[in-house]
Amino acid sequence: MADIVGAHIWAAGQLVDVDPELAFRHAEAARRRAGRLPIVREAAAETAYAAGEYAVALREFRAIRRMTGGDELLPVIADCERALGRPRDALEVLAELDESTKDVNLRIECLLVEAGIRRDLGQEAEAYRLLKAAISRKIGSPLAQARLRYALANMLELDGDTAGAREWFTSAASMDPGGVLDLSDRIAALDGVVLPDFTPDEEDEDDDAEDDEDWDDVEVEWGDRDDDSDDDDPNDSDDDDDEGDSDEDDDSDDDDSDEDDDAAEDDSDEDDSEEDDDSEDDEDRLRDSDDEETDGSVPAEADQIDPDGEGDDK
Repeated sequence: MADIVGAHIWAAGQLVDVDPELAFRHAEAARRRAGRLPIVREAAAETAYAAGEYAVALREFRAIRRMTGGDELLPVIADCERALGRPRDALEVLAELDESTKDVNLRIECLLVEAGIRRDLGQEAEAYRLLKAAISRKIGSPLAQARLRYALANMLELDGDTAGAREWFTSAASMDPGGVLDLSDRIAALDGVVLPDFTPDEEDEDDDAEDDEDWDDVEVEWGDRDDDSDDDDPNDSDDDDDEGDSDEDDDSDDDDSDEDDDAAEDDSDEDDSEEDDDSEDDEDRLRDSDDEETDGSVPAEADQIDPDGEGDDK
């Protein structure tokens, strides 16, 4: 539950200046779940005030003041009453401010709201008096003085005094170097100049889109180069020729080897044939020798031998 409430509060804070209505819905979702927490009621009140839901904002601001005490919320409570068309009730709220308070900025906030209420009631002179008196005393911070001058210039513009309005807008701009207030736009509007609306997020998106397009062009260019290199690379044809030559050499080597083997086999067959012939000749000679022995012919020396051994005695 705590994570859900925290997420709604975070979203409300992120969206309050961008989409106040959506921020208010997030704050309301958090309030329904944890309405007793002051931070949740404060988020609901501020987003309701920004979204123009003044009745809800008034209810929430009053609830917060009851829980926390103090007079810090009196200006916004009175302004909600004024926005709801109850200026007398708004003046009564401002009357609750402690007279002994030393918070100058709080007093200036109450004075700004009272000046608006006085003008709504048709008391323009009193409204001008309040603002000019605070400006002349130079009370508050530079930004507070810029806001007093802004309020005076806005009243003068509403009353048709554009020259006076421009003078006080310019004076307020000198005290707001940080550009918190929209003084440049107000002065430009009085001068009839329309300033271009620069949105940082849109500029960043355009820059990112341009960068992406540049990278796409680079990738396409390199892709084309790769394709061309594949088609036109002379090394590929050389490699193919080398492979063809190598295959031919291998085939010729195989043919030579086969011829050598055939020649060796022929030589071996001839040798075997010659050996067979020699062997047949030897066998023929042996047969002839055996035939001669079996013919009965006796050599001459055999006649001189006595078979009985008597010849030796003679």
